[in-house]
Amino acid sequence: MPTTKRRALILISSGRQLPLAAPVEVTSISTGFFLVEMAQVFKEFENDYEFTFATPDGNAPQLDINGMALSVQSIEKTGAKTLPMRMQQRRRSFDVSSFRQRHPELVARREQEVRLLERHIGRIPVSELLPNSEPELAEYRPELIRRLNKLPEGTFHSLQELVLRHRDPADPFTFADFDFIHAPGGHAPMVDFRDDPWLGETLHVARENDVTISLICHAPIAVTSTRQRVDAQGRPYLVSDNPFLAAPISTVPTIGERFALRFLYPRVPGKTTRLPYFVDVAIKEAGFTLATSPNISAPLLAYEPSVRLLTGNGPQAIDQQAAKLRSILTSTRTAQRTSDKQLSKTSS
Repeated sequence: MPTTKRRALILISSGRQLPLAAPVEVTSISTGFFLVEMAQVFKEFENDYEFTFATPDGNAPQLDINGMALSVQSIEKTGAKTLPMRMQQRRRSFDVSSFRQRHPELVARREQEVRLLERHIGRIPVSELLPNSEPELAEYRPELIRRLNKLPEGTFHSLQELVLRHRDPADPFTFADFDFIHAPGGHAPMVDFRDDPWLGETLHVARENDVTISLICHAPIAVTSTRQRVDAQGRPYLVSDNPFLAAPISTVPTIGERFALRFLYPRVPGKTTRLPYFVDVAIKEAGFTLATSPNISAPLLAYEPSVRLLTGNGPQAIDQQAAKLRSILTSTRTAQRTSDKQLSKTSS
């Protein structure tokens, strides 16, 4: 007899345009979420979990084509492989087929991730190519869009909807049914995860219902939203004593963003390119402590058990983060079973 699957909430930014502070003539660039930072969670948990999907506003998210670069699939080696693989694509002799043949394991991982996307998400838009997007991606994007366009659209709940359903005694929906929430990065969370009251309410309700929260790359900007909650009348209010402040936060560092703005796809060619803010700076200004490492390309996880918050610094950390999430959930269930047994003995 089949067992009932456990449940998890996948929270994705629906941001599609990333504002720029400079150059003034380019106000924004096409953006989205990084599949690599979500697919590994699907792979780790799909056999025993049912996924519910949400975005802050309930609109479908957009996949960032730049997160599909083969170098990103190298995970812990991404930092070392990104520039060399970009340089290979600048040669006059560059050929897409030969390039892919030289990296079969990375092509295979990307294909596995797309199949997970097809299985769990459905049809979503893909970001536009940017002037600094890799040539290999320019050939890959139309193929990817054709595949996604064959799929039915999935359902994405808004956070306001989920919170209101959780509060409604007549609605069976409850955050207590979720074991975990996972949110992937990419630049999109910079658009709609910062200082959002309904996101803050969601994270606090999740914490109060013992849900483990996993945020990676740019998604940890969501912790700034925990400074606010929403009352019964739908009015935001400031949290006077925020328990999430106990958590050290691992996220993409300013130095990594500066490197990307100078050498990688966010750069506007021939122009100094600046983001509206840096995620780690905004998190620190919100009163949080940053988890740091001298090696910005190495995986860095931070976990605070008092609020069940797990954060990671980018795609290089996703394999470790998915494994750590599994370990946390296993430990939590073991502790719960032990507690239930002790309670049962006491009551009998």
